[in-house]
Amino acid sequence: MPHSLERSQQKTIWQVLQQWRGVVVTTPSIALLIILLRGLGFVQLLEWALLDRFFQWKPPELSDERIAIVAIDEEDLQEIGQWPISDGILAELLAKIKAQQPRAIGLDLYRDLPIPPGTETLAEVFASTPNLIGIEKVTGDEFGKSVAPPPLLKKSDRVGAADFLFDEDGTIRRALLSLRYADGRTVFSFPVKLALLYLQAENIDLEPLDETGRVRLGKGVFAPLEDNTGAYVNADDRGYQILFAFRAPPCKDCSSFPIVSMRDTINEKIDRDVFRDRVVLIGVSAASVQDRFFTPYGRNFPTAPTGVEIHAHATSLLLASALDDRWLLRGLPDGLEWFWVLCLSGVGAILSGRVWRWEGKVLGIVVAGMGAIAMSYGTFLLGWWLPAITPLLALVGSAIAMGAYLTYVAREDREAVMNLLGQHVSPKIAQAVWNDRYQLLEEGQLVGQQMIATVLFSDIKGFTGITESVKPKLLMQWLNEYMKTMSEVVLEHDGVLDKFIGDAVMAVFGVPLPKLDTEEIARDAKAAVSCAIAMAAKVEELNAHWRDRGLPEVAVRAGIATGEVVAGSLGSRQRLNYTIIGDSVNVASRLESYDKSIDGGSFRILINEETYHCIDKDIPVKYLGESQLKGRSQVVKIYQVLWKT
Repeated sequence: MPHSLERSQQKTIWQVLQQWRGVVVTTPSIALLIILLRGLGFVQLLEWALLDRFFQWKPPELSDERIAIVAIDEEDLQEIGQWPISDGILAELLAKIKAQQPRAIGLDLYRDLPIPPGTETLAEVFASTPNLIGIEKVTGDEFGKSVAPPPLLKKSDRVGAADFLFDEDGTIRRALLSLRYADGRTVFSFPVKLALLYLQAENIDLEPLDETGRVRLGKGVFAPLEDNTGAYVNADDRGYQILFAFRAPPCKDCSSFPIVSMRDTINEKIDRDVFRDRVVLIGVSAASVQDRFFTPYGRNFPTAPTGVEIHAHATSLLLASALDDRWLLRGLPDGLEWFWVLCLSGVGAILSGRVWRWEGKVLGIVVAGMGAIAMSYGTFLLGWWLPAITPLLALVGSAIAMGAYLTYVAREDREAVMNLLGQHVSPKIAQAVWNDRYQLLEEGQLVGQQMIATVLFSDIKGFTGITESVKPKLLMQWLNEYMKTMSEVVLEHDGVLDKFIGDAVMAVFGVPLPKLDTEEIARDAKAAVSCAIAMAAKVEELNAHWRDRGLPEVAVRAGIATGEVVAGSLGSRQRLNYTIIGDSVNVASRLESYDKSIDGGSFRILINEETYHCIDKDIPVKYLGESQLKGRSQVVKIYQVLWKT
């Protein structure tokens, strides 16, 4: 007979899904939850903070020599003795700068009203300096209160918007290229006006590229920021905004641009060519004026960049992009961000679900988290903002959810195994079943599996007569003593107690874990025969004990058959039984009741041919012949185990 089933040793797809069902369910669920939380803005501040850290980690960049700043500092104000400075002093300053022939001059001072003396002189300088750009604060509810530009500069369209965009934490991370007046007209930002003036010498101008709003400026291509770019959630995206790619300072406490004071400029205590062919920005740096703003490089008010420095950064960004194809920061499509979150959610679930030691889980999550931050930082250096906090939350959230899920499933599965097998298997088998629970359990049931096993049936000879001669209470005690002893013998031989039928015992060897090779199948058959012999010895001990107590003695018949069976759960989830069905069960039962005239002493053991071929040859066996057992069409070769010779 074949001693193994024609069965693939590879796990089925369903078994794999059963093993990975927690990961399959947890990964998308947690990812979706975290994406929803991200969409509600719960992680926006954390993502901004990490983005600021990325900027601070960015390698230093050389100062931009195309730009210079004239700063009106505290000493200038002390020397002048007033703020704002008068039109005459401003006119003198502009004249000194103009004499060095810069390409563009940016006046980052609001001059909508005259500040005498020297108003007429300043007007003459304004009129004679075509490369001078002033500022205004644009009107409209979207950008707050307005400040008018210098009237003379407004007439000649030499004004740019000086508006800044602040995130909810008060930090500038976005730059404006243009925005609209309340009446719908468009105005360029102050840095754009300066950059375009500088680039006229290079014959470079803004060129629209497509309907999406992308524009080209020399080598640089800009795309408008959307309301959900990067980690932003429903950001106010009116106007033409881009992510502010600040220039990294060349060293700590260094400026990215040459800075000179107003007094040194007026007194000509500066290099004679410090402004030549450059963009020169004039602004205030005096602490008393408080013109400072938070950026990724400065979150301390005393050391935060001044407004003129931020305009210089924006101008530098435009010039370097147009002329040097400099690094820009862009947002990735939402689909890629969501995929990134899904991947980290899967990593967390796998680490929690497939790494068993908690130290390994924690180490794996820490390494994965550091890898996620490194990946985001790497993409940042390549010019893409890949949020990291959201996927980190997915990583940790999946690990926690998977841990909770495994705890729940383990409890449910253990209850299912114990409910199904109870006291009917040895601890060794119970542990083996538990170890392979993902292959064996399905919805709380042990799935039916076809396998080769050995079935043992035993029954007490003349039990009906015994029941008539013994009082019921004493009979129950007597029968329990017998059943307990037989059960212990079965479990000692790694058998599974399938059921008790009155005085009959049904045990199975080779379940619930399928055996796939002939050696294992033979080992189960040997265990069944050895168990029957041990049961016979125990029956003799019991008989001697009962004889002394005046209780009935017994003779037992046993039938053993090796062959194909189907083992699994029967019933509903509320009431399940683990049992074995198949032709071998019928053969064992028929062997037990076969030809009651055959003497076997106190314990007769009959086996079929398949069992006979598996047992050791030193076990004495007698061939009884062939017989067509009741209910079967095929004949069976029958052997008797001569356990007592």
